[in-house]
Amino acid sequence: MKITADDNIAIALQQLQKGESIEINNQKIKILADIPFGHKIALEDIHSGEQVIRYGYPIGLAISEIKKGGWVHSHNLKTGLKGKIDYTYQPVDDQPVGYNEKQETSQEQEAGLESPVFNGYKRKDGKAGIRNEIWIINTVGCINKQTQKLAFQAQEKFKEEIETGKIDGIYNFTHPYGCSQLGKDLENTQKLLAGLVKHPNAGGVLIIGLGCENNQLSDFEKFIGDYDPERVKTLILQEVEDGNIKGMELLSELVEYAGQFAREPLPVSELVIGLKCGGSDSFSGITANPLVGRISDKIVSYGGTSILTEVPEMFGAETILMDRARNKETFNDIVNLINDFKNYFIKNDQEVYENPSPGNKEGGITTLEEKSLGCTQKGGHSEVVDVLKYGDQIKIEGLNLLESPGNDLVSTTALTSAGAHIILFTTGRGTPFAPPAPTVKIATNTELFNRKNNWMDFDAGQLMTGKGMDELSAELFADILEYAGGKSTKNELNDFRDMAIFKTGVTL
Repeated sequence: MKITADDNIAIALQQLQKGESIEINNQKIKILADIPFGHKIALEDIHSGEQVIRYGYPIGLAISEIKKGGWVHSHNLKTGLKGKIDYTYQPVDDQPVGYNEKQETSQEQEAGLESPVFNGYKRKDGKAGIRNEIWIINTVGCINKQTQKLAFQAQEKFKEEIETGKIDGIYNFTHPYGCSQLGKDLENTQKLLAGLVKHPNAGGVLIIGLGCENNQLSDFEKFIGDYDPERVKTLILQEVEDGNIKGMELLSELVEYAGQFAREPLPVSELVIGLKCGGSDSFSGITANPLVGRISDKIVSYGGTSILTEVPEMFGAETILMDRARNKETFNDIVNLINDFKNYFIKNDQEVYENPSPGNKEGGITTLEEKSLGCTQKGGHSEVVDVLKYGDQIKIEGLNLLESPGNDLVSTTALTSAGAHIILFTTGRGTPFAPPAPTVKIATNTELFNRKNNWMDFDAGQLMTGKGMDELSAELFADILEYAGGKSTKNELNDFRDMAIFKTGVTL
């Protein structure tokens, strides 16, 4: 598969053997080496020092002579990125890349049809939720086992309320922080946890502290702000004789409170989706990521919101996002987002462009710019309306960028805390995890979807077997409305829920 006319490489859609011939655009090419599924084939001679082009953009420099028909990968290709870059505000119309080079505006948007709806929960503060769960949030990690035990016992005690749909479940999300932290690290923990407390997928929240930690409840409440005491209850374990008994009393009150909410039709403009890829392969930027980008554009066109993160995986493709900034202030915020993360690497004496991962490379991705050009496609082609710091919540509808590393669990937890109701997670390698928000796992290729069907929710690999982008994006959009309306994702069926918090500084 050759993606754009300017590319000097193509992607192998099956394992290719040395000596066989293939044909691309009426050009016959003899394969000079065994080339794995998903890896790159040189379509012409590429001299040492010349750029290798994919998606119409450079993805690195040849470090040796590459013959036409040769395998292009880590042995003969390196990143072309180095140092910090000066950026200039030059807004331009974004040119789509990906599986369908020319992507048309959807018929729904052209017709100006009324926004679709999903069956969600309207909260008293006006926000929408897609689940009616009870969340137990720890202020500190040393009470993880206590809260796990309480959540397990509560699931049993309120089994009837869960089975009858009064609530959707009772969950706790453990983490190791909240004590022995200083400065920015403590603030990150407090902001991240406060975002979970405020999340509308939780019909009720029980905050549990130990009592002696750095993250004192009185300080933590400043990050939460004003809250409804019927929806949010607090418990300090050192101040009660039996934390289980008191915790169960408070959970009983929260179950009664949350049980008053019922699903009702809500417009897609109320929906917030998080965009994430992990365990990417060479097809991520061809199938799943452009597909998710189409969904992001569609939801934004109806007045909804999408959030794109993984800042280190914007390196090499960041100007595509900068050129779509709504104004110069937003452009400067994106520049700071990129440069601040580069400074984070430099401060820790780490190589800024040390990416992709071993799994990415095995899947056919060679350089960071190749990975980033695929990664950023999840943001579609909408303008970037705002840039959020780690732990911030969305303020403006539309496509937002969020400060967070590429780590799957850290970034998806940050997306949830920022307000994402549901995460669209694309993967070419497969992964079972999920954050507190429901997570739709989208396979980049059909082989993965079939092999790991217990993890995967959607097969974007159908784009390579004859199904068009319009048809497949309509199917995925319909599925998302069903998930928002209460259908369980595979991670929910497997009861896979977790969280992780970003840490950069000293531990006492």
